[in-house]
Amino acid sequence: MVAGRQSQRGRGVRAKIDRMDGESAVAQIGVADLPAQFGPSAVLLDVREDDEWSRGHAAEAQHIPMGDVPARLDEISRTATLYVVCKLGGRSAKVADFLARSGFEPINVNGGMTAWAEAGRPVVTDDGSPGSI
Repeated sequence: MVAGRQSQRGRGVRAKIDRMDGESAVAQIGVADLPAQFGPSAVLLDVREDDEWSRGHAAEAQHIPMGDVPARLDEISRTATLYVVCKLGGRSAKVADFLARSGFEPINVNGGMTAWAEAGRPVVTDDGSPGSI
């Protein structure tokens, strides 16, 4: 279900994404099974909030905060393999469920960016310097 809510940062109305009914039917993947690189054929969609992204993210990730996803669907590739990630995997599972209901075929990243960092995969800031989760 998608319902409007007022952003706490005053950016206007953002959507709230909730799971529809119980268990997810979306595919799941562990960090070890993710591609080594992302690009036009494989997209890592990071749905964390702006402050989380600023602290650190995967260098090749696309960033759309969870609440902005419904309004920004046209920015998400429908032809690439789509991996959805957040900090631990909960928010990304909700977004992946929403995307699946919107005609995408997303794959949720179990363990999120925390598992990414624990696996030794690089975490950077926007200027390319080392980041943190």
